[in-house]
Amino acid sequence: MNPRISALIENIQALEEELETELAKHREEFRIKLQNGKIVYARELLREHRKLKAGLTRYITKANRLNLLTAPLIYSLIVPFALLDLAVTLYQAVCFPVYGIPKVKRRDYMTFDRGRLAYLNLIEKLNCTYCSYGNGLLAYIREIAARTEQHWCPIKHARRVKSPHSWYGRFIDFGDAESYRRDIEKTRRNFGKEKSEQP
Repeated sequence: MNPRISALIENIQALEEELETELAKHREEFRIKLQNGKIVYARELLREHRKLKAGLTRYITKANRLNLLTAPLIYSLIVPFALLDLAVTLYQAVCFPVYGIPKVKRRDYMTFDRGRLAYLNLIEKLNCTYCSYGNGLLAYIREIAARTEQHWCPIKHARRVKSPHSWYGRFIDFGDAESYRRDIEKTRRNFGKEKSEQP
């Protein structure tokens, strides 16, 4: 890989770590801690949050009517989401061992912590759970698709790709036939711990 691109990828990874450190500091400002992966709140914070909770009746009566009308359409997507979840999980379970691709851990992409927020009512918690599932599922599917692409076609595109997946930076440059023939097997099996981002 081009040394300048490698350096940029390393800078991106360093910035991601710095961002996580800043987010941790920000959580501390709200008196929220993560201990062994669990969220811990200060008791006085929970009391403050409960005071800010909107009652269900008031929440529904104050809701935008168009939001109420479109809610069934939004929630109807749970059926294709669940079917897609099942299909992709089955695909990975059957095909990844055959291809020698490390499996994606579904739990790494499914985060359901917003339900512990005391200032959310039941409907808000349900909405947050649904969004967490949908976005977590799509991130999980994206990772499975990215690993599949790395195995079958690890070639960068000629045009800029908006928001490329995390393995894309390892792909072989578009038009570099010699590197493709020389490095294809090494590239398709390069699933080390360090992922990369395309600058």
